[in-house]
Amino acid sequence: MKSAEIREKFLRFFESKGHQIVASSSLVPHDDPTLLFTNAGMNQFKDVFLGFDRRPYLRATTSQKCVRAGGKHNDLENVGYTARHHTFFEMLGNFSFGDYFKRDAIRYAWELLVDVYKLPAERLWVSVYAEDDEAYELWTRDIGVPAERVVRIGDNKGARYASDNFWMMGDTGPCGPCTEIFYDHGEGIPGGPPGSPDEEGDRYIEIWKNVFMQFNRDEAGAMHPMP
Repeated sequence: MKSAEIREKFLRFFESKGHQIVASSSLVPHDDPTLLFTNAGMNQFKDVFLGFDRRPYLRATTSQKCVRAGGKHNDLENVGYTARHHTFFEMLGNFSFGDYFKRDAIRYAWELLVDVYKLPAERLWVSVYAEDDEAYELWTRDIGVPAERVVRIGDNKGARYASDNFWMMGDTGPCGPCTEIFYDHGEGIPGGPPGSPDEEGDRYIEIWKNVFMQFNRDEAGAMHPMP
């Protein structure tokens, strides 16, 4: 399956779920001094999440052009050394503005990967933020992923909320716990599952991240619940 087909299937899948297809925004964010380049699909919806802007739709899907060459999300040091890091890439995303949340976001991800892209379910692993019991229960009970393939990851980067499974757009702004889906390439590729000492190998590759925007982080580092 070529990248154009992956993109088209993604956008049409979420369109069938009531999402508005929205064009990619500029690589240079408008009216946002906290970012040098657009580094995620949610950047153009930042003010919507914060309650400062409204759109004529509650669900959106995009294929966003991104550059990660500085700031909080900087991949430059890994480009050319791994099979999964790029300076420029397109980020496929689906967004809900006060409509659905964790349950449907997780269900949509699984349905698209397994039923549409036809990835074998037994090769998919999941990580969740250690304190996010709801996401853990949804994966293990609702979706049926075996508990041994659902990894809880806490604050593993030296500070509160500094975690592979707690996403922040930048030093300030929207943030929240996230759940990630990994594809296991098999024993022939070196590397360990998420959360293990060998997780930087290429055996287990992150193919999906659902970020649950629950907080707005201010300049003092305080977390305020989103509107």
